[in-house]
Amino acid sequence: MHEHRRDGAEILFLRQDPEIPNNPRLPVVVHRGAVAPDAVAAEAMFRRHGWRPAWRGGIFDTHHYHSNAHEALAVVAGQVRVQLGGESGVLLDLSAGDVVVLPAGTGHRNLGADEALLVVGAYPDGAAPPDQLHGALAERARALHAIAATPDPATDPVTGGAYPRG
Repeated sequence: MHEHRRDGAEILFLRQDPEIPNNPRLPVVVHRGAVAPDAVAAEAMFRRHGWRPAWRGGIFDTHHYHSNAHEALAVVAGQVRVQLGGESGVLLDLSAGDVVVLPAGTGHRNLGADEALLVVGAYPDGAAPPDQLHGALAERARALHAIAATPDPATDPVTGGAYPRG
């Protein structure tokens, strides 16, 4: 993994994990304190920038990823520790107001959250319904093909600007 900052955001490039492919072209983007701690405000921000709010809830506590869709997660209440990229990945502590953007293929799981945790999830407008994969060897070839075939996000869901590339 290597990291740098761009316009105040943390930019994380994750390596492939033995089970989780991650994304070879696009980084994870972490925006700290990017949105008011309110689900409606997060959904409005996503809509303004071409991302479709799709759900409110928590984050699964098992490694999983979406091979055919990018996902933005806005923490609107509480706090959570997540692991990104699989067992060999990075740990992040996220709090209300933080947004993390996961390119297709990026593994993520909840390592512990307080009872107040509420997350708003969103996908780029026009994205296919996201699949949910867990790192099984049998799914890897199909997942790598789907990740490569998933169009890059047109915008960053927080800034509305261009999504960073590798």
